[in-house]
Amino acid sequence: MFQGSSALTLDAKGRMSIPARYRDALLAQEQGRLTLTRHPDGCLMIYPRSTWEAKREQIAALPASARPLQRLLLGNAQDVEMDGASRILVAPELRTAAGLNRDVMLLGLGSNFELWDRAQWEARCMADVGNLDPAILEQISF
Repeated sequence: MFQGSSALTLDAKGRMSIPARYRDALLAQEQGRLTLTRHPDGCLMIYPRSTWEAKREQIAALPASARPLQRLLLGNAQDVEMDGASRILVAPELRTAAGLNRDVMLLGLGSNFELWDRAQWEARCMADVGNLDPAILEQISF
């Protein structure tokens, strides 16, 4: 279960270090194998490979009316592996599609991650807080 946020930096080649708190689990359970793809919200999603394989089957089984979503998710999916320094390479086309610059935010969302450009993430957070559904908030005790 991945949770929390990490402020990270992409290097000049587009590589990103996986935070230590996730690294051991990803190496032990997935041998450092991950899949990156686009998200409809404009960020990237990062899945442990086994989680992605199940998700990929689910997406591929969608009806023909879901072809645009299949193109977005399956057509942009790229398999990566953590290198010896626990980094992954975010391909140039994915960086461009998500507007990723040097400063990024990695968010643990349970079974996967989202990767956002830091400035876009901050703007999105402000917008999301203003759009919280009161009915959902009533279901949670703080």
